[in-house]
Amino acid sequence: MRLINPADFPKPASNYSQGVAHQAGAQRLVLSGQVGVKPDGTTIEGVDGQMKQAFANFLAVLREAGFATTDVTKVTVYVVKPALMEFRRARESALGSHAPAATYVQVAGLADPAYLVEIEGEAVKE
Repeated sequence: MRLINPADFPKPASNYSQGVAHQAGAQRLVLSGQVGVKPDGTTIEGVDGQMKQAFANFLAVLREAGFATTDVTKVTVYVVKPALMEFRRARESALGSHAPAATYVQVAGLADPAYLVEIEGEAVKE
C-alpha cells in the first residue's frame, strides 16, 4: 500500500492522506458504519464517547477479519453536529500514526436519533 500526498498540494490538515494506492490482487475489507453502541447494546452518551466507541467497534471488525490498523485505506465519519476535533483525536488514538484517506461529513441525522456518530471504512491487505 502506498499513501499519496502530492508535493504540490497543501499539507493535510490532520493525520490523513490524499489518496491510497494498493495492488488490485489484495484482500479487501469493507466495513459497515459503526456507531457508539457498546457490545451490551447500550448507546454511549455524548459525541466524544460515541466517537471513541465507534472507532473501538471499527477496530473490532478489523481484527476479527484478520486485518491490522495499517491496512485501513479509507475512513469516513458521519456526525450530526460539529465534532471535527473529536474525530481527529479519536482517529489518531485508534489508528496511531497510520494516515489513510479520510472524509468527514456532517449530516442531518443517522439511523437512530440517539446516534451522533457513524464511522465506515475500507481496508486492504496485500
